[in-house]
This record gives sequence, C-alpha cells and structure tokens, in this order.
Amino acid sequence: MKAYILAGALPALTAAHGHVQGVIADGKWYQGWNAAFKYNSPIPTTVGWQADNLDNGFVSPDAFGKVDIVCHKSAKSNGAYVSVKPGSKVTFLWDTWPVSHKGPVIDYIASCGASCDTASPASLLFTKLDQGAWISGNDPGAWVTDDLVKNNVSWTTTIPSNLAPGNYVIRHEIIALHAAGQTNGAQAYPQCVNFKVEGSGGVALSGGVPATSFYKASDPGILFNLYTKFTGYTIPGPALGKFVKREEREHMRDFMQ
Repeated sequence: MKAYILAGALPALTAAHGHVQGVIADGKWYQGWNAAFKYNSPIPTTVGWQADNLDNGFVSPDAFGKVDIVCHKSAKSNGAYVSVKPGSKVTFLWDTWPVSHKGPVIDYIASCGASCDTASPASLLFTKLDQGAWISGNDPGAWVTDDLVKNNVSWTTTIPSNLAPGNYVIRHEIIALHAAGQTNGAQAYPQCVNFKVEGSGGVALSGGVPATSFYKASDPGILFNLYTKFTGYTIPGPALGKFVKREEREHMRDFMQ
C-alpha cells in the first residue's frame, strides 16, 4: 500500500494522452502500470508491463519496426497476472483519453510460455483478438474511441471461450489519427498486460506474428486524414484470429463501413 501512496504523491503524468490504469476481470480489479511507479522502492508488481512512458507518450510510425512498438518504450513484464477463465470479459480502464484522439482500438494476444517475466517483447508472437475503428460519418466522424470515452474511458473484450490454459500477454492498443494525415503523424499507444488463463480449453495459439511486423508507415490505416470526406477506413495490422467471433457487437466493429 505504501508504494501506491508514494506514486500518488509524485507529479501527475501528462494528461494529454493516457495509459491503462487498471484491468477488471470477473469482478476483480488489477493494478495497471503507472510510469511514476519507477520512482518507488521497491517498484510494486503490476499486471501491466513496465514502460518508460512518464509523459504518456506514443510510438510513432518511424519506430513501428522497432521493439518499442511491442509493449511501449523499454517495456518488460512486471510480475503479476490477471486471472481469467475462457470466455471471461476483460475491461481495460484508461486514466484518461482526449476525444480529439480518434482512431482504432485493437487487442492482440500472445502466449508467453512458462512465465511472462522471462519473455522478451521481441519474442512474442501475437494473434489479433479484437478490433474496432470507424463507426459512421466523416471529417472526422464517429469512432470507437468516442465510445471508449463515453464508457468511463474503458474498453471491454472477451477471452476466447476455447483458449487453452496458460500464461498470455494481451497487447491493448489505441492508434490516434488526429495528426495521421501527414507522414509519421499517427500515434500508437500500446499497453501490455499479463493474463493467466485457467480452465480446460483446447485451442492453442498458432500463426502469430511479432508486433514489429504489424504496421508500416504507409499503410492506409496509418497514413489517413480524418478531416476529409472519406467513406471507409481500413483497420491496420493482420487479420483477426480464427477463434474470434466476427459478429457485430455494441462497440467492437471489425468491418469497414
């Protein structure tokens, strides 16, 4: 408890963007990573990966092929896990998110083997778990980030109902497009969280890819001008994993309108 009080006494993080402050799964709250924790001694364990993002900053397209795009800058696992069952709903709670930062929200999942603490970001092979982006309108239109802000700055996804037990990393990400009309203008905010899946599911992840191969700066969903009369949006990254149900949900739309 002392560690959290000390973190709260430090200067507040820059409010311009945001970070995942906590996770709720099966009615239980888990502490996310707050970059101010790095000034605590000892650093408290969290389900969110440590990252050097005290400014709540982003990863830019010119770094999409580098390791910082995986789980943010200088990221590493921080000791704790969210305990879930196959089919559990998981809610990522951001501390804040500006309404001007519209864009896609994307979730990926990777196995981290015997322990996430010994997994390097570059070694993780991710499968796309969930995604949402443009809803309607243009210039700039309505986006799932608007829903995230309205829903207490939160985003909910579901653990696949048939996923095999084990240790996993979910990479939860918002890509802000407010400056993406110019080269290197998109802003990626990746957040990694450890999960321990229980139960007796029989489907193991396969065919995953490293996060360093997800996006290119020239992808149509990365180099994109919000402030035009557009009629569609292509969500960047690989296709959704086959274990994901692709029906429309309240704020998780994986189709291009």
